[in-house]
Order: sequence, then C-alpha cells, then structure tokens
Amino acid sequence: MGAHEGAIGTALGDAAQGIEDAARLRRLQALTDAALAHLELDVLLPTLLLRTRDVLGVDTCAVLLLDHSTNELVARAAVGIEEEVEQGVRIPVGLGFAGRVAADRRPVILDDVDHADVLNPILREKGIKSMLGVPLLAAGQVLGVLHVGVLKHRRFDHDDVELLQLAADRAAIGIEHARAFEAERRARQRVEHVQAVTDAALAHLELDDLFGVLLPRIRDILGADTCAVLLVDETGDELVARAALGIEEEVEQGVRIPVGGGFAGRIAAEGRPVILPDVDHAHVLNPILREKGIKSMLGVPLVVAGEVLGVIHVGTLVHHTFTNEDVELLQLVADRVALAIERAQLHQQTVQLDQQKANFVAIASHELRTPATSVYGVLTTLLERDAQLSGELRRQLLEVGVEQGERLRRLLEELLDLSRLDASGVTVEPAPLPLARAVRKIASDALPGETAVELHVPDDLTVVVDRVVLDRIVSNLLINAARYGAAPIEVSAEMGETRFRLVVEDGGAGVSDAVRPRLFERFARTDSPNVGSGLGLAIARAYVRAHGGDLVYAPGERGARFELTIPQAVADQQIRVSAPDLTS
Repeated sequence: MGAHEGAIGTALGDAAQGIEDAARLRRLQALTDAALAHLELDVLLPTLLLRTRDVLGVDTCAVLLLDHSTNELVARAAVGIEEEVEQGVRIPVGLGFAGRVAADRRPVILDDVDHADVLNPILREKGIKSMLGVPLLAAGQVLGVLHVGVLKHRRFDHDDVELLQLAADRAAIGIEHARAFEAERRARQRVEHVQAVTDAALAHLELDDLFGVLLPRIRDILGADTCAVLLVDETGDELVARAALGIEEEVEQGVRIPVGGGFAGRIAAEGRPVILPDVDHAHVLNPILREKGIKSMLGVPLVVAGEVLGVIHVGTLVHHTFTNEDVELLQLVADRVALAIERAQLHQQTVQLDQQKANFVAIASHELRTPATSVYGVLTTLLERDAQLSGELRRQLLEVGVEQGERLRRLLEELLDLSRLDASGVTVEPAPLPLARAVRKIASDALPGETAVELHVPDDLTVVVDRVVLDRIVSNLLINAARYGAAPIEVSAEMGETRFRLVVEDGGAGVSDAVRPRLFERFARTDSPNVGSGLGLAIARAYVRAHGGDLVYAPGERGARFELTIPQAVADQQIRVSAPDLTS
C-alpha cells in the first residue's frame, strides 16, 4: 500500500511539474511572440517588460541598452520604475549592479538592495528590496541588461535566473530585429531626405528661392530648431550670413565670421564637420547663438571641387547629442546644397554678364555715335558748302573734325583693349626697364607739350615689367590727371622687397565720395565737364591685375591719388593673361 501511495505521489508530482513546465513554456512563448510581433523598440520593449514582470511575478522590470560611444548603460524602458527612463539614468559598464551584469556577462542577484553596491539611487527610493539582472546577448555581443525587482525581500533561485535569462535571450532577438528594422528605415528616410534636397536644389536657380526651400527641409531632416548658411565672401577671409531659419538675426544684422575663428570659422578653415555639445561653454564669436538659447550645434562645410564655399549649421534649443549618422546625413545634404549654390551663383553671374554686355553695347554705341556724328557733320558741310565757307570757318570745321576723329580713334583703341583683355588675348612679357626714362617718354607721348609733369623717380631704378602694359597703365592715369585734375601732376616710385610701387597724383579737387565706389567700372565718369570715355581706369586696372598687381584709389592730402603695385617677375617670363574682372 505504501509503495502504491508513493507511486501515486510521484505521478502527481510529475503531473504538477508537467503542468508547471507547460505553463512556463506558454509564458516563454508569449515572450517570444511579443519579441517577434513588434518591429519598433518603443512598442516592443514595454510589451516585453509587462510580460516578463508577470512571468517572474515581480514588481519592477527595466531594460538598459549599451551606448557604445560612452560605454554606458542607458535606461531605455521600465515598468514600475519609470523614473529610470524619465531621468535618463546612465550606468558605466563595470560599476554598480547593472554595470557588473554587463561587464561580467552573467546574471547577478541582489538579495538585499539596501546593503548592496548600487549606483542608481532610484532603486532604493522606490523601496526595491531584492533584484535579479541578466545580460542581453546577441551573437556574443552585449546589447544591454534586463533586470527585475521586488518590493519585499525574495531569494531568486536557479529557476528564476534561468527563466529571466531565457526571457532576455528572446528580448535580445526582438531588440536586434527592431534595430535592424530601424536602421533600414533610417537608411530609407535618409535616401528620401537627400533626394528631396536634390530635387529642391535642381528646381531653383535663384539663391533666395533656393534657401527658402532648402533650410526648412534641412531643419526638419535633422530634427533641429535652427538652420543657417554662411558663404565665404569675395576676399575669402570672412563668412557672411546669407540665409537663416530660427535664427534670422544672423542675416538681418549682417553677421561676419573670420575664417578660422569661432564655430563656423573653424569649419570653413579645416573643411570638416564640427559638433558643439554645449554652446554655453564653447568658443563661439557670434553672440546671437547664446542670445537665442541654442544649446547644441552641428556644422559642416559646403565644398565643391575641393573649394569651401561656406558653412551650413543646425542647432537645438535643448542639449542634444548629434550622432555620426547626423553628421553623415548633414554632410550628404551639404554636398548637394553646395552644388546647388554653385549652380545658382553661376546662373546669377551669367545673368549679370548678359546685362553688362547689353549695357556695354548700348553705352559703347552711344559713345561712338557722338564723335562719329560730329566727323560726319564736318565732312558733309565741307562737301556741300565748301564754296560758301570762309577760310577761317573752313579751318575751324577741320579742327573740330580732327578733334572728334581723335576722340573716335582713342575710343576705338580702348574698346579694342577691352576686347583683347576679355578674350584673354594679351600676353605679358616682363623685362628689365629703366623706369624714369620710360615714364618720361610715356608722359611726353600721352600729354600735350604744355602739360607739366613732376617726376620723382630715381634715375637708377630698374624694374621688371612689360613695357607696353606699363604704357597703357601710366598713360591712362596721366590723361585722367590732366583731364579731371589740376597742376601739379606728380609721378613717384619706389622699390619694395618683392614689388615696386608707382603713384600718380594731381592738385585738383580729387574724386567725390559718390563716384569712388564705381570709379573703376566701365564708362564710369566724374562730374567734371571734361568728359572722357569712362574706360581709362577700367583698362588700367585690368592691365595691372593682368601683371599680377593692383591699382587702387588712395586719397592723399590733395587731389586725386592713384597707387599701383606690380610684383617683380623673372625677366623674359611670359604670362598669359586670364580674363580680368573689369567691373570691380
């Protein structure tokens, strides 16, 4: 009888164990279903935690995922201890309870939390008494930690450990699947974002229209609050705020940042992305950034064919950690934006050039018509009324015809100069030249005999310069001084270490402030009644720059003062002239 009862007891025990195992399998299956049913972590983790809590019969359950960039565990989801996530708890790997689980890659049990080594004060604040934690492992790599806790002391046994580890293994599978799905979705979104920027870049040729469409898209793509574009100015030394969103004051106040200085300046100088995790404690030159409350920033260079055109940056009003993916995405976008900017700038230059050509043709036609009409009138009068004209009147008509003919000849010669310069058809051939003797000859050829020129050039000063180019430059300056200025006209020169400087000045009233900004433009004229073609200074500057130097208006104590500098090239060296900018 006793044996029979023993057998029955064993059978009942086996049956109970079987029922328990079946229930356990069902609970594990429920975890597996949850792990495979959701592809988004924000949905997956709360579902897994609720089921894990029920399977283990515990009060709290939390998942911390490993941040490889900092080697810290970051609270990602929690049940019963939601404060871990809300407060952004971070635990260094190797320290505290969760840190030990991750570092040792094995389960850890805390029978008494009150007397255990834990870094997270929330655990004790919530009144948790006992805890069990296991690593989340996938392909031998630690993804994070899954831990449970109870509000009353409990001894977690081997079955609890095994069950939580099984749950963690299935959770790890779900996390891997969710991350793969998220990575694929981010990649797809990145392609869509880049394509959207590309489409916008190709759709607009005007910079204002381009930036108006692109900046909102870029801001939204990066999840930022501000976005701005700064372009390198014509000198290449400064960045100028060109467009902004959320920080429009940059453009309104005309912010300029030296290349190499501050946040944007570093990006342009180094040609690489820069992240500012904390703007309040970073070196920034633009006070508007802090005034607007921007906390974190990311900026990348705008580069085309190795040349930095400018900088594009985004910012957030709360502290934000920009990732490598953010940097890569913004750089991809910036590359397309840079191409669009270059395209828009080329379009703008083409439009301006077409307008300049149209204006040039119109003005040139007008300038040619005036002397041509005078010459034609003189010749017609002589032909039709020659017998009726007195000798004196005939001579006066001939003088007018010669004067207007000379004016027409000079204008045609100047237009031919401009044509050759525009077509890069001038070759500069520097050679040693005694400067004083050359300037004397230029002055005697260019000016009437009664026009006095005071020469302050050492007789032994020899410079390396193209004789024809020097003639074009100095003759134009002397003719301008005689036409618009007053005596005395002075020419001085001196040799520097690498270039010589020549100054032409007169004793007239000088150039008015209103005329100075367009002094070197084609057909620019002063208010003087002595009207010329308005091409002389444009041609002179073009020749100087073709020689590698520069010509500027440098006001002195009296009259108009023009200063040219030309570098000293090697004798007999030929320089093919590139088309200079005659409009600046």
